[in-house]
Amino acid sequence: MATSLPPLGCTNFKLRQLTRRVSQHYDHHLALAGLKTTQYSLLSHIAKLGPLTPGELARRMTLDASTLTRNLQPLVAAGWVVVGEGVNARSRLLTLTESGRELRQTAQRHWKNAQLELNGLLGPAMVAELHGLLDQALAAFEPETSDE
Repeated sequence: MATSLPPLGCTNFKLRQLTRRVSQHYDHHLALAGLKTTQYSLLSHIAKLGPLTPGELARRMTLDASTLTRNLQPLVAAGWVVVGEGVNARSRLLTLTESGRELRQTAQRHWKNAQLELNGLLGPAMVAELHGLLDQALAAFEPETSDE
């Protein structure tokens, strides 16, 4: 798939630059609830999709199992997430506790403020365009599924 055109700079570097800045922005807001963006994201996914297995959560968030385990540990230790029994002796289910739900609701207000502020910085049209471009780029990395 190589082309004869020269590279247009390093896409990885530019994306990492933007990701760091955006993460700092959200972390600043979510710190008011005592969370990092990764923790808020986990709480939100479990609230929306749970109870669910760690494997399913990792798949839905596009995380590897070791990253998920490492990021879940503080949430379990704080009593915000419970790792309970699954459908059989070898499976586990992740569920938010009541305090986890309350914290997520508090954090959601801070996340909303972060998003509104970002919309103000970039403008709603650029945010919508950025989301569209990112969705297209993510789709390009998805493996093709066959109808066989």
